[in-house]
Amino acid sequence: MRTSTRRSHRVTALAAVAVLATGLLAGCASDDDDNSSGSGNGSGGNAGGKTTLTIGTFGTFGYKQAGLYDEYMKLHPDVTIKENVTTRTDVYWPKVLTRLQAGSGTDDVQAIEVGNITEAVQTQGDKFVDLGSQVDKSQWLGWKNDQATTKDGKLIGLGTDIGPMAICYRKDLFQKAGLETDRTKLAAQWKGDWAKYVELGKQYMQKAPSGTKYVDSASSVYNAALGGAQDRYYDKDGNVIWDKSAGVKKAWDVAMTVATSDMSAKLKQFDKPWDQGFANAKFATVACPAWMVGYIQEKSGAAGKGQWDVAAAPTAANWGGSFLGVPKASKHQKEAIELAKWLTAPEQQAKVFAKQASFPSTPAAYSSLTPSPDTLAYFSNAPLTQIYSDSAKTIPSQIFGTKDQPINTALTDVGILQVEQKGKSPEQGWDAASNEIKDVLGQ
Repeated sequence: MRTSTRRSHRVTALAAVAVLATGLLAGCASDDDDNSSGSGNGSGGNAGGKTTLTIGTFGTFGYKQAGLYDEYMKLHPDVTIKENVTTRTDVYWPKVLTRLQAGSGTDDVQAIEVGNITEAVQTQGDKFVDLGSQVDKSQWLGWKNDQATTKDGKLIGLGTDIGPMAICYRKDLFQKAGLETDRTKLAAQWKGDWAKYVELGKQYMQKAPSGTKYVDSASSVYNAALGGAQDRYYDKDGNVIWDKSAGVKKAWDVAMTVATSDMSAKLKQFDKPWDQGFANAKFATVACPAWMVGYIQEKSGAAGKGQWDVAAAPTAANWGGSFLGVPKASKHQKEAIELAKWLTAPEQQAKVFAKQASFPSTPAAYSSLTPSPDTLAYFSNAPLTQIYSDSAKTIPSQIFGTKDQPINTALTDVGILQVEQKGKSPEQGWDAASNEIKDVLGQ
């Protein structure tokens, strides 16, 4: 779900692209491989004369929802595709690492979340097929390719999407709370500072509809605010700076305002209660990278149609983005490479966007991007392409490191949750996260 990676070339690349946007599927939620379209993990064999290809993903990538697997199997009648889904990335990736190290048990095509791509490049590059000679790399944004390229020039992953930020909100709940519902006027109220977005939450809670909160979680606000910061957990030389980072401190402070107030539903993102919160309209806003649009539509269901709207975020930010790689352990490398190439081609990325507004990392798709009528109607006919494109154009360059995701998880799932759910002080939450990060870094 979420996040990003090394972006040293982002500003230049985005400036060169007239329209940019995207969203990662970075959705997630559970502890086991679930929602599989087939049997467990590992490279598939040959059944009934067909080659069975497995693809390991997390969250909602949209390939099944957009009918891409069925389309590919019609084009390739000798291939059967089985998708293995682990909904939480922090559960998914450790399993992938274990299987890569063992040299067996991986899927034929393996998704890599942007928060893990630096670790994959720097420590697992020799475990993946070099895809650079298999594709026309100019199809993807330069900075996206850079994220998945090893020091010796091997491209270990093909870009799927990126996650420019917006705010998704329930205009029906806003109206009942006496707040502005027009997306343009609303965005103007919090423009420039996530603290303004949080401040509006205090107003919401004064007249909040019974049983509702302003925001789903403090962690959501933290990730969104950090997604617009230039400095995160590492410096350009690969040194860990999370405890000195101005971006981390500002995002933490905003999250603590939420965590110590009554405006949060205190839900851990991507867990089942969070999904139920969407379905039962328990919170009025959520930080909403492009991939979240499809997630909300799925989890809120028919009752949410026309109630949700989308407004520009306080600052341009990125949260999410992924890649498809082919492990060398795949027993069907040739076929897996072809599937990964096809799924990440501009035409297929545009189809996923049309289904769930996940924005492509392939510029050739941008001129034809059109959300589905159902998605537009669901989100009150918000100009999704424009909102996310505007955000993407000014996302700051960010640096990511090998332990970016576990550091982030320690701050959100340990530190922030200690404050939000267990009543600990912000100082105690910070200390708990610090201890967890020291363990992660082996300090």
